[in-house]
Amino acid sequence: MADSQSASRLARIPAPVSRVHLVGVGGTAMAALAGMLVDRGFSVTGSDNQLYEPTLSLLKNSRVELMTGFSPANLSPAPDLAVVGNVIVPTNPEAVALIASPIPYLSMPEALWHFFLKDRRVLMVAGTHGKTTSTAMMAHVLEAAGRDPSMLVGGVASDFGSNYRLGSGEDFVIEGDEYDTAFFDKGPKFLHYGARGAIITAVEFDHADIYRDLDHVKSSFRALVEQMDASRVLAVCADFPHALEVSAGARARRLTYGLREGEYRAAKITVGADGARFSVTRGGDRIHESIHLPIGGRMNVANALGVFVLLSAFGVSGDEIAAGLRTFKGVVRRQQVIGEAAGVTVVDDFAHHPTAIGVTLEAIAERFPGRRILAAFEPRSNTARRNVFQNAFAAAFDRASRVYLGPVYFKENDPIAPGERLETAALASAISARGAHATACASNDEILERMIANARAGDVALFMSNGPFDGLKERFLAALRDRAT
Repeated sequence: MADSQSASRLARIPAPVSRVHLVGVGGTAMAALAGMLVDRGFSVTGSDNQLYEPTLSLLKNSRVELMTGFSPANLSPAPDLAVVGNVIVPTNPEAVALIASPIPYLSMPEALWHFFLKDRRVLMVAGTHGKTTSTAMMAHVLEAAGRDPSMLVGGVASDFGSNYRLGSGEDFVIEGDEYDTAFFDKGPKFLHYGARGAIITAVEFDHADIYRDLDHVKSSFRALVEQMDASRVLAVCADFPHALEVSAGARARRLTYGLREGEYRAAKITVGADGARFSVTRGGDRIHESIHLPIGGRMNVANALGVFVLLSAFGVSGDEIAAGLRTFKGVVRRQQVIGEAAGVTVVDDFAHHPTAIGVTLEAIAERFPGRRILAAFEPRSNTARRNVFQNAFAAAFDRASRVYLGPVYFKENDPIAPGERLETAALASAISARGAHATACASNDEILERMIANARAGDVALFMSNGPFDGLKERFLAALRDRAT
């Protein structure tokens, strides 16, 4: 699963390993790895300079010894092995000390392969959108079918109350990220997992801090496809032309699916307050009737169809899959209703790409028909902060009534020149020209003030960010409760 340099790092792992230290433990996948290692009986320490919920609670509950900040002192006494997260830059003082030391080190994907994946059947979800939900969904379906899978997902799966689980079954379900692996391995993470079966949900441009353009993104997915031989299965969402393109030469058994295109289709789709319902067709013939997906949303129907296609190829029956989907609770921070006060429903979502924002707003509009949507958005991701989607973002908010744009998030390790930065004032004007009332706010506090002033009974307040968004959703809900009393 690795190149020669990766194989060399893996060969340096001592036997036995007792103590493992994670540099950059606050990332979702790193926190999951830390918990998994603890569950396997290792002594685990981890360092980071920023820890957010829900990762902080997950780490504390998993008994990981946390160290605040990065320092060479965190490597004393020396661990048997160190794992370096991909947020760590080569000038990080702890990383500098690690590289200069005799301590063996791995990337997060290398550690996952060595300790957890190499003896399992890996079922992976990759793609620009829907990875986290699809991964949690597949793990839940397998668990409901009695297969006792292991799982690692980039969010908290509501059915398991965690971002990982270690089961005794043969399957390990994992979210395959196209983001780079580590500062010493700039290839995508998903090349390290050796997937026996994989879903490609979508291929679009993203991660503008590491990918030059769409062709660069496609090159990573082509590398994944080329890695999969004829013994493997690849399910590809045909609704995204670039996903079809990168998988066109697949040696693996390629199965295509989609809402509009593909051999497998979702038919008779209905979406409402109780979720989504659909049937599955293959080549025009109906192969399964009336599947109920409680979380709703048409993108989630596509996610569920991808899970149906891949698991069917590995011998899980349609009835077993449908039974699992029927009880799937979703993922924290994906269209998650966190409360209601003064007649206003408050929803939290991770959306940060124009496509994701558009389908999230569509899903909320179908779930709460006839209600105004007040949508707050923080340009926080490494792509959203740049102007690469300056025009695409405008159309993404068409289903909102009011839009509140936060200031572009500043990152010291990724400063953006003014000419490359998203212009929120121009974006607000473009959104307003399409029909929604949009405001570029100077601060998150201004968003809060405006939303409190504008909110009325019957509204849905949607907060979208791939970070904590300054606690706005909780503060907004608290303010509504104060107003109600």
